[in-house]
Amino acid sequence: MLRSALSAIVRVLPASVAHAHCDGPCGVYDPASARVAAEAVLSMTKKLKFLEAPANGDAAAMAAYNNTFSRYVAIKEDQAKETKKELLILWTDYFKPDHLATFPDLHDTIWKATKLCSACKVHIDQGKAEELMAAVEKIHNMFWQSKGRSDAWVTAS
Repeated sequence: MLRSALSAIVRVLPASVAHAHCDGPCGVYDPASARVAAEAVLSMTKKLKFLEAPANGDAAAMAAYNNTFSRYVAIKEDQAKETKKELLILWTDYFKPDHLATFPDLHDTIWKATKLCSACKVHIDQGKAEELMAAVEKIHNMFWQSKGRSDAWVTAS
């Protein structure tokens, strides 16, 4: 009975056809998430480079050093994964084939940026972390240009 009543309502009041081209409503994508995560990668890389191990024989200092070192590494790796995830969302969900006409190096730029995310997870390399920031900035500029807007590249540090 309920089914036939609903069918009668649908026949009388048909819903209009909806079309969508992405996973979410347009306008929800933003490369800022990738930038924030990439900045954390660079920040943790710098902190790791300048972290000094304590002198031998000081167990408490060594424990504190190991704790700090492992926390920095965990954050660096987690944020590198987050950067990669955010870039891949832009690549697979936001950028469309028609963007390739404007940005013929789009695929290569994002592919190389995600490879830098992996390199930043594996190594403590400030140069790679800075390359990652530069790649994210390039993607940021492509993104905003594709929207016909200009959004300033701003970093926290």
